[in-house]
Amino acid sequence: MKIDKNQLLRFTTAGSVDDGKSTLIGRLLYDSKSIFEDQLAAVGNSSKQKGIEGVDLAMFTDGLKDEREQGITIDVAYRYFTTPKRKFIIADTPGHIQYTRNMVTGASTANAAVVLIDARHGVIEQTKRHTFIASLLNIPHIIVCINKMDLMDYSEDTFNSIVEQFEEFSSKLLIKDVRYIPISALNGDNVVNRSENMSWFQGSPMLHELETLHISSDINKIDARFPVQTVLRPQRKGFEDYRGYAGRIASGIYRIGDEIAVLPSGFTSKINSINAGEKEVEEAFAPMSVAMTLEDDIDISRGDMIVKVNNQPELSQEFDVMLCWLNNSPVKPRTKYSIMHTSNEQKAVIKDIVYKMDVNTFKRNEADKDLKMNDIARVKLKTSHRLMLDSYRDNRITGSIILVDESTKETVAAGMIV
Repeated sequence: MKIDKNQLLRFTTAGSVDDGKSTLIGRLLYDSKSIFEDQLAAVGNSSKQKGIEGVDLAMFTDGLKDEREQGITIDVAYRYFTTPKRKFIIADTPGHIQYTRNMVTGASTANAAVVLIDARHGVIEQTKRHTFIASLLNIPHIIVCINKMDLMDYSEDTFNSIVEQFEEFSSKLLIKDVRYIPISALNGDNVVNRSENMSWFQGSPMLHELETLHISSDINKIDARFPVQTVLRPQRKGFEDYRGYAGRIASGIYRIGDEIAVLPSGFTSKINSINAGEKEVEEAFAPMSVAMTLEDDIDISRGDMIVKVNNQPELSQEFDVMLCWLNNSPVKPRTKYSIMHTSNEQKAVIKDIVYKMDVNTFKRNEADKDLKMNDIARVKLKTSHRLMLDSYRDNRITGSIILVDESTKETVAAGMIV
């Protein structure tokens, strides 16, 4: 299977506080030679000040001063690196329960999640919580790295036991693809290079799994959704009558001549031309940014959506959302928020909190109607106008929303349409 070397893979890391996420990413960057010399020198100096021999790999991602002092990750640390086979963006997310919102933020755009488990402790509550959030966010691929195998004498029995524990609870979740790798981030076993200490493991090292992960099929190519961001009217010579509708294709494939419908108005037409930059193309697909022209002159503006006539999203003002509350201030009853859905912005109110989800036990609490920071709940929303909705399970772009406080302009919540 050929992998496009320009293809970008976003992955998030998750695990308990001391499972070694930052060390793993440091090892990945260090062994794949993705660290600049000045970064290496700076971390080397910091390591010496802490009395550590050599280089403390965790410091490559623990960028905040508080993190370096405490040896933990607090905020989401994004790191970019590239190998000859692929480009990567890593979201190193915190392990503490009070930073659930940071994990939701870091994982929302991820193609894959790397879940770390300490070989000494096995599957614990935080492992379950992070895997549940990964499942909730519909991350297509999960790579379970069982770390600190060096402290368990690289035992195959330990590895097999933890795989059984993980499969027992993850089978209840909606996860499509799970892979297991025994590693030692500190020593570099099975991170970039194959481990000589675990000859019993026949799988690939973690970097090889990331480089060869097939993600093209993760994009929804069936449901054509094109949220219009702006209308192009160049008004220059040769383009006097040009009216193009520009945006980024959320999902599906569009071809010249396709019969389309414009929502929410419902007017129909055919695609006359598609431009990707200066170049005219016969077809375009997600996630390309394009400008389309139509055969008919229809009133279209930002927030409208161009879809196929025979495949349309649901138009609704009332719908259910799994909401993660991100703000320090709790939900205020009957408060109006701005809701952002693709390129559409409306007013919205939370009509009801159906239940709160305990992310440790997966139990639903229907009695508790208070929504505070890091809480995840199913809520009913009502918007001022109809939105073009898909289920988040089917489409991560047209199935997601954010709520913004109208007075402070802070993002207070992120939601997945049920």
